Amino acid sequence: MTNRILIPAAIASLLSAMVANAREVTFTTELKSYGGDGAYVALYLTNEAGQYQKTLWIAGEKSKYYKHLSGWARGSGLRSSEYDALTGASVAAGKTMTVTLDLEDSFIDSGFQVRVDTAVEDMRDNRNDVVVSLTTEGVGQTTAGRGYVQSFSYSF
Repeated sequence: MTNRILIPAAIASLLSAMVANAREVTFTTELKSYGGDGAYVALYLTNEAGQYQKTLWIAGEKSKYYKHLSGWARGSGLRSSEYDALTGASVAAGKTMTVTLDLEDSFIDSGFQVRVDTAVEDMRDNRNDVVVSLTTEGVGQTTAGRGYVQSFSYSF
C-alpha cells in the first residue's frame, strides 16, 4: 500500500525538477525580402569556442539541401536522430519564423551562443548569418543578420 503512494509521488517530484531546470524560449527570425526561393534556416547552439552543441530548429524539409547550412551541417554531422522532429517548412523571403521550445537553464548565461545559418537555392549560403550569446541580458534585443536575416531576437 505504501508503494502505491510513494511511486507516484517520486515520479511527480522528478517531473517537477525537470520542468524547473528548463524554460520556454521563443526565437524570432525575420528574413529580408531578397527576391529568391524560400530559405533553409538552421537554428542551433554552440559553446564559447564555437563548437556545435545542439540543434534547436531546421526550416526546410528536404534533407538533401541541409549540407548548404554549412556551420550546422559540419557540427551536427547531419545525424538525422539529432534533428528528427525539429524541422518545418522553409521560410519565404520577407517572412518571419517563430520557434518556441523548452531549453535547459544550463544553456543560459553560460557562454553558449545561438547561431543561425541560412541558404537559398541558386543564391549564396550564409554560415553564421547570426551569432548571439544566450543571456538574460540579451532577451528582447534585436540583432541584424549578415545575409538573409533582417533581424533576430529571443525571449523567455
